[in-house]
Amino acid sequence: MEFDRKIKIAPSILSADFANFGAEIRAIEDQGADWVHVDVMDGHFVPNLTFGPPAVKAFRPHVKTVMDVHLMIAPVDASIKAYAEAGADVITAHVEAGPHPHRTLQAIRATGKKAGIALNPGTPVEAVEYLLDLCDMVLVMTVNPGFGGQKFIHSQIDKIARLRGMIGDRPIHIQVDGGVDPVTAPLVARAGADVLVAGSAVFRGGSVERAEVYGANMRAIREAIAG
Repeated sequence: MEFDRKIKIAPSILSADFANFGAEIRAIEDQGADWVHVDVMDGHFVPNLTFGPPAVKAFRPHVKTVMDVHLMIAPVDASIKAYAEAGADVITAHVEAGPHPHRTLQAIRATGKKAGIALNPGTPVEAVEYLLDLCDMVLVMTVNPGFGGQKFIHSQIDKIARLRGMIGDRPIHIQVDGGVDPVTAPLVARAGADVLVAGSAVFRGGSVERAEVYGANMRAIREAIAG
């Protein structure tokens, strides 16, 4: 994964057809997805349960771009190696998931993977200020993590802008996850985000058999950002 601040769209496969993940991943990539976002939830840190390392390993052969694994689990450190071995390219853990986020980022980097840190909506941006030199990406949650299809929290736009200023010229991506669509995407992009996770906004109305709808949905997001 090379650093490139051009806007990237990372469809969340949490919104895909669970019975057909391989074909869904190929479809979104063929239609222009830059990354593939995998939401890992433990039913403890967040009120939902999704994918373990075996599922991520099964996704890996189908992903030709970047497999972006977002760990919404606590404790997190003991699971990092398993997700790295499953084939994640980027591993993001929450700053709220344990008492030692600095150690968590070190553990991710020790696997050779790109390291991300995530912020819940109620967590101030200052929580990552002293972690940035270990980060390849900071994820700003614009909904409370745990479920797709939630309403975008507009107060997070200021957090994104403050984070962009805090990062300065360091090669660190700002990812946004939650309620991203053609209306909200320009707002977060202007604030400084460059990796946009979108679930229902990409998958809505389409299917493997009608993958062109995925492409149209992603183009609508890109066109909205371009103005």
